Amino acid sequence: MSIKTETKKFLLIIAVFLGMYFLPIGIARFDNAVIQSLLLAKWYAREHFLLCLIPAFFIAGAISVFVSQASVMKYLGAGANKFLAYGVASISGTILAVCSCTVLPLFAGIYKMGAGLGPATAFLYSGPAINVLAIILTARLLGFQLGLARAVGAIH
Repeated sequence: MSIKTETKKFLLIIAVFLGMYFLPIGIARFDNAVIQSLLLAKWYAREHFLLCLIPAFFIAGAISVFVSQASVMKYLGAGANKFLAYGVASISGTILAVCSCTVLPLFAGIYKMGAGLGPATAFLYSGPAINVLAIILTARLLGFQLGLARAVGAIH
């Protein structure tokens, strides 16, 4: 045991103690912030997880069942034409209305089926940005030019 590591542990214990000692419990602003964070976690568990992540797991399972490994290897594998592989990976998110957290199971599914890391990562980043619903919403709220810029920028 060195004195340096023991001093760090001791200072950490002191910092945690002081943080707990001076915790502003009873102040309305702090109490409201804690309650709101717990309500957000409750919403996330009920709404987002059940309505977004669970369907994404089923979609990833359907892709692994209904899309053959040979087609994934042909279009996204290491031996595929790089321009074709990145192009297919970049625009394949248009048919999936997924957010940034629900695209992860889909990414894992195509990667385990043999897609190269580059095309799978291109799918991971472009999927949430290029889905049709996000592009339409951007175009409606921010104008046609920004919607088009989002679609083009997500592919590149």
